[in-house]
Amino acid sequence: MSTSTSRQRKSIPAGLMIVLVLLAISAFINYVDRGNLSIAAPMLKDELGISALQLGVLLSAFFWTYACLQPFSGWLVDRWNVNWVFAIGFFLWSAATAATGMVHTFAALMILRLLVGLGESVAYPSYSKILALNFEEEHRGLANAAISAGQVLGPGMGMLFGGLLVARFGWRPFFLVLGFASLLWLAPWARWMPKGRDASFPHANAPSLSEFLRLRSAWGTSIGLFCSNYVNYFLITWLPFYLVREQHFSTENMAKIGGIAYLVAAIFATLTGWFSDRRITKGSTPTVVRKTVIGGGLALAGVFVGLASVGGPSYSVGALILGVGFFGIANSSIWAVTQTLAGPQAAGRWTGFQNFIGNFAGVVAPALTGFVLDRTGQFYWAFVILTGVALAGAVCFVFVVGPVEQVVWHKRLPARHVSA
Repeated sequence: MSTSTSRQRKSIPAGLMIVLVLLAISAFINYVDRGNLSIAAPMLKDELGISALQLGVLLSAFFWTYACLQPFSGWLVDRWNVNWVFAIGFFLWSAATAATGMVHTFAALMILRLLVGLGESVAYPSYSKILALNFEEEHRGLANAAISAGQVLGPGMGMLFGGLLVARFGWRPFFLVLGFASLLWLAPWARWMPKGRDASFPHANAPSLSEFLRLRSAWGTSIGLFCSNYVNYFLITWLPFYLVREQHFSTENMAKIGGIAYLVAAIFATLTGWFSDRRITKGSTPTVVRKTVIGGGLALAGVFVGLASVGGPSYSVGALILGVGFFGIANSSIWAVTQTLAGPQAAGRWTGFQNFIGNFAGVVAPALTGFVLDRTGQFYWAFVILTGVALAGAVCFVFVVGPVEQVVWHKRLPARHVSA
């Protein structure tokens, strides 16, 4: 399907390109900070003398506040100036990261991890709001891909360089430097944050909760994100263990493989975002372009990651790199769909609800994988489950989500957006 005529492609203004770079950097910092505790976990556990159960609680604490506060954060960025809401959240999670390097008790660490989750809860609703307000449809593929590149580079570079830094300098300097260095981001953000449109978009026509929950597309994007996040959190939490224990790579080689895989994902995401925008400019509909990218990318990610469990080390590494790369492709357009469907007046709260549902995968994927591993003694069935979940996510985005066009927020919804 395509429109009858192509549109002349306009470049993103220089000021917005700076905004986009800053948002991508913030996404990179976001994902390094949410995963930094796992990098330091062995040293931290020994120094503080905490149990494995306490360590598990600390590693999951981030999601308690992050996931549960998503609906509130979505409402917040639709209600108030999103630029400053995001800046406050960024300051909170960076300061909590720095403070982690100064504490000496389990209780203090627990509080700080909850604060990191609280601060980061505003990030993705803010990204969607800012992009919906300031970027046209023909630029949202690249814009979301840049943020996606930061998201996938965060775990990879955190695994690669974070492990080396912790090994050399210890875990406390790692948190102190990471937290205080991150705070430097606030200065250019205060200077370059977008000011062309009112960031507190009028919300009189925004949907009520009951109206929103009746949307088939809202549930399609939310369940689809859960499936995509299942793949993501499986890789973040279990990939290092799988490479070391099942495929017998050294820690150093594991770090290199993870870094390469996520670098490939970042490159694939950026190129896909750019290409999808060009297709829309040339006349293809956002529905065809976005659903093809997400559905195809997520399905292939599930297939290739699943294939990693049935071969030797070299075969496994090749399949994993391709699988992570296809995940980057799918991830590049997920939020572009949300921003188009919601429009500027509801982008924050739609993202908040979608992220609320989607981030329960951060609880399910690591725990279910551990349970399967305990029962079977191998990763095979854990990879099979991942492949099934990824294929289900592709089905959600392609068939459950309706046409990728802005919903008209009336009391009575257009028939094509109402659940059957």
